[in-house]
Amino acid sequence: MDLILLEKVQNLGDLGDLVKVKAGYGRNYLVPQGKAAPANKENIALFESRRAELEAAAKDKLGQAGARQLSLADVVIEITANASEEGNLYGSIGPREIAAAASANGHEISKSEVIMGEGPIRNVGEFDVIVQLHTDVEAIIKVIVSPE
Repeated sequence: MDLILLEKVQNLGDLGDLVKVKAGYGRNYLVPQGKAAPANKENIALFESRRAELEAAAKDKLGQAGARQLSLADVVIEITANASEEGNLYGSIGPREIAAAASANGHEISKSEVIMGEGPIRNVGEFDVIVQLHTDVEAIIKVIVSPE
């Protein structure tokens, strides 16, 4: 499936790139999310007429992500969880719990922005968690897990 990207997509391309993706990825994710449009003559002509508008919107999103990155620079989130005496949690702490704790502290983070490459937290301690604010902007927040 050939698509024209309407915004930058990580590991795929930048605004205005013509890409070839699998049909399911394009039909079920990129097109409904407004990240791409089918690459036919009408859509390419429409994109070229709206190129300046889309580039300005992309620059604005990048600026907002940079401002959010500065506001999350020294954020420390404390979460208490039920744990054994050895420090192992009964359960785990994932992106949903981290996003909820950050929102309770006044920092709006969605669970889809929390990247936990090593999987959920299963022990008591301090952890650095990556928050992907934009394809080019990441912030690192510190999560402290303490036992109840």
